[in-house]
Amino acid sequence: MLLTIGFALVALWLIGVIAFPVIGWFIHVLLVIAIMVILIRIIKGNQ
Repeated sequence: MLLTIGFALVALWLIGVIAFPVIGWFIHVLLVIAIMVILIRIIKGNQ
């Protein structure tokens, strides 16, 4: 579940970088959240 959320946030980040370069700060916040979710998933080790 968390991994899916992480990948969705990364996808939204990529779309945002391409479509809306003006709101870069928000895009980077999404990227940080996505990385945190993926790292939590890896640390927990639950599949």
